[in-house]
Amino acid sequence: MPRGPGKLDKQARREARDAARVVAVWAEEAARVRGWTDAVHEDVRRRLADLDARSVSVPHRGAPTWRVAVLSRAEADGLVHALVARANLPRTGAEESAALTDLTTRAPAALAGARVLSPVRWAFNTPGRRARAVPHATYLVELAAWGARTRVASTLERLAAPTGELDPTGLSAADLLDPRLGLAALVGGRPATLDGAWFGELPRAVADLRAAAAEEAPARAALDEAVAGYRAPAVRAALSAMPLDALADVTTALLQLAPLRRAGITTVQAVLDRRAELTSLPGIGNVFRDNLVGAARTLARVTADEQPVRLPGTPDPAAGAVVAALARWDGVRRTQGAGADLAIADDLAPLAAVVDDTTELLLVRPERELPASGLADAIATVVRRADLVAVTTGRGPVADPWADFTARPADYYALLGEAGYLTEDQRAGHGDLPAGLVEAVREQALRTEALTVALRGYQSFGARFALVQRKVVLGDEMGLGKTIEALAVLAHLWATGATHFLVVCPPGVLVNWLREVAARSTLTAHRVHGEEWREAAAAWVADGGIAVTTYDTTWMESEAWAEGPRIACVVVDEAQYVKNPEAQRSQRVARLVAAVDHAILLTGTPMQNHVGEFRTLVAYLQPGLLAGLDDVAPRAFRRAVAPAYLRRSQEDVLTELPELVEVEEWLPLGPRDLDAYRAAVAAGNLMQMRRVAMLHGAESPKVGRLVEIVEEAEDNGRRVIVYSFFRDVLGSLPELLPGPVFGPLDGSVPAAARQSLIDDFSAAEGGAVLLAQVTTGGVGLNIQAASVVVLCEPQLNPALEAQAVARAHRMGQLHSVQVHRLLSEDAVDERITELLSHKRQLFEEYAATSVTADASPEATDAEIARQVVAVEQERLLYQPPAAPAPDDA
Repeated sequence: MPRGPGKLDKQARREARDAARVVAVWAEEAARVRGWTDAVHEDVRRRLADLDARSVSVPHRGAPTWRVAVLSRAEADGLVHALVARANLPRTGAEESAALTDLTTRAPAALAGARVLSPVRWAFNTPGRRARAVPHATYLVELAAWGARTRVASTLERLAAPTGELDPTGLSAADLLDPRLGLAALVGGRPATLDGAWFGELPRAVADLRAAAAEEAPARAALDEAVAGYRAPAVRAALSAMPLDALADVTTALLQLAPLRRAGITTVQAVLDRRAELTSLPGIGNVFRDNLVGAARTLARVTADEQPVRLPGTPDPAAGAVVAALARWDGVRRTQGAGADLAIADDLAPLAAVVDDTTELLLVRPERELPASGLADAIATVVRRADLVAVTTGRGPVADPWADFTARPADYYALLGEAGYLTEDQRAGHGDLPAGLVEAVREQALRTEALTVALRGYQSFGARFALVQRKVVLGDEMGLGKTIEALAVLAHLWATGATHFLVVCPPGVLVNWLREVAARSTLTAHRVHGEEWREAAAAWVADGGIAVTTYDTTWMESEAWAEGPRIACVVVDEAQYVKNPEAQRSQRVARLVAAVDHAILLTGTPMQNHVGEFRTLVAYLQPGLLAGLDDVAPRAFRRAVAPAYLRRSQEDVLTELPELVEVEEWLPLGPRDLDAYRAAVAAGNLMQMRRVAMLHGAESPKVGRLVEIVEEAEDNGRRVIVYSFFRDVLGSLPELLPGPVFGPLDGSVPAAARQSLIDDFSAAEGGAVLLAQVTTGGVGLNIQAASVVVLCEPQLNPALEAQAVARAHRMGQLHSVQVHRLLSEDAVDERITELLSHKRQLFEEYAATSVTADASPEATDAEIARQVVAVEQERLLYQPPAAPAPDDA
């Protein structure tokens, strides 16, 4: 651009006046171009500012997540046309932009300053004003020359008209995010639009859910009152022991406590009890009293929230009131299992309030990493739940709430959890997963419309973990509800369009699976087992649902599943049954898992003897996780398998679980026991060594102690499970034990009859005994009616004992569980107990939640058996050489 000085003689003044006339035309045209383009940009800015002012913030899990603007058709069309006008503005290069700036800013100033150049004004102006006009004249001459060279007039003509590149007649509100309109760059982030197909039902759905919740509100309020009454004695006791100084922890007000102490008020509870007389104390006015009472009430609320709700096995008035209130709430609810969906509806309520019949679309701008599709999913979840609630009726009143509670205690505790009265440590519910994976799992939606029960928080997390990672081992301790976690995964997949699922389990738990599916979901289970397996398989193929089969059915052995419909998810229960990769059943399961999109292996004992078993299970799911990791330390191993393995312990997540009391009872061998034991040692017969202490009736101290335990249980109204590895031990006991005896529950009992046997035992009076082989009754069955467990001998595999105990000490157990381990002193039981400590350590380091730095030795059953026999033979049979006779010669 011209900037140099010039001289003004008469000719120069004439040239400057000519230049001014040309520049004036250009300046006027440039001002028109600038005014037009500024108006187009201002129109877009104003529309967006208006949308932003009217937008609402929609949270997710308590944090602002989406900013949503509601647009009517007129507003959407108007914004589209404004953006089209902006997009059709002529493009200006850097030199053209600079020219426009000069023509609209400096050029007008130069024209004003050059007015003195007219002949008349020049003649009558002072030399000073003439001198000041020189730079303006020079600038105008050079600007005119530059403009002529660069064809500024043509440029201004081009910049004065829309390009017409974007035809507004072909665009509508649906095209708001067309990249050519440039809206994303204007609003930032990753905006998206949702049309009425997504949000049209939102106001109705939120209103319906809130109405349903309002209908339940009186019952819910009664529950809150009952829980407050249940907690009241414990809260009062805690506040009565809480010193006044604790008040300072919950208020910023300055508290003078000396007047209270002089009046004998020394605890927080005393402040509440005597609050009416506080202002009569010296130095305490109304404001001070209000601060004191407010702080005391805050401590009372905090203390109440921390009091656990543990319902006993026998009713008392406070617990009975809670159970009755739970039954009433459950009876009127149409929103059962909808706790998470109701929370989403609350999040969406501000959006629902601004959506009406005139709303054409939503402009969604994510404020976090969650995309707009997450909002669409949330809206769809609320609409689906409202539709389900509309056709749902409550369970109705319960004639005997306490009897219903004792029949299904786990469901009642889930209700307590949904009501917010079971405090779970969320971090404990995450197992050993890394933080990034935990966040991904928390963000995973879980659709539970097909479930008829509520989920505990840790169970919901386990199901979402399986959905996110697709193929996993759920290794929770026994009794935490792995079955319902897997069922929740199937329910979610069913709700999202999947149709066919498969459960593979041992025969002993097949009936339990069929019952769980029917009792806890609306899905259909098909028993592909027994004489009618072909008909069941055909019904599953035709109708969909869950095929429940066992590892070694003809259907599984023939791999007929591969010829049927696509299986969305396979659940392998008691997955330790396929720990041996050389076994045919293991190879069949491996092929099945490889062929499906989702697979869940359920086992509380992923490793029974050595780490290789754990590796085998993980390899079925995600073969690459342990590639190249041989002989690694436990911490590194746990870190490597984390993407495929989730384990939580009872202690971490079941805060309401009654106490587990374990007692080792060391007993001598009786005379007949000892003779038989020596013979078994001499023969090297470990199995006989392990059971001789239970085979001589009342003459055996172990049997005598077992009778005493059963008699004590009968006096206390408790039921007993007696476990042994040996069938002949169990077969010898029915005639020796008082009270009704059920079983033995062993491998000879058909799968269909096992659950019936447990049902009969559960219905019996206190003192009833269930005899169970530890390899049968300790796997996959729920026997929480018993609260006394007797183990007749230590097991070579400690996992069997843990499983057996967990059949009784599990979610829903109402009584403390007593575990009696009957052990023979100075015999094989001592040797086994010593050696098994290594196997327990191995499991804890690699498979449980605690990890150490060093690997443990592997100990197989065969190796333990060899060592035990060798030690006992040396101890009992070794005869030292005779000492030489003294030399009397």
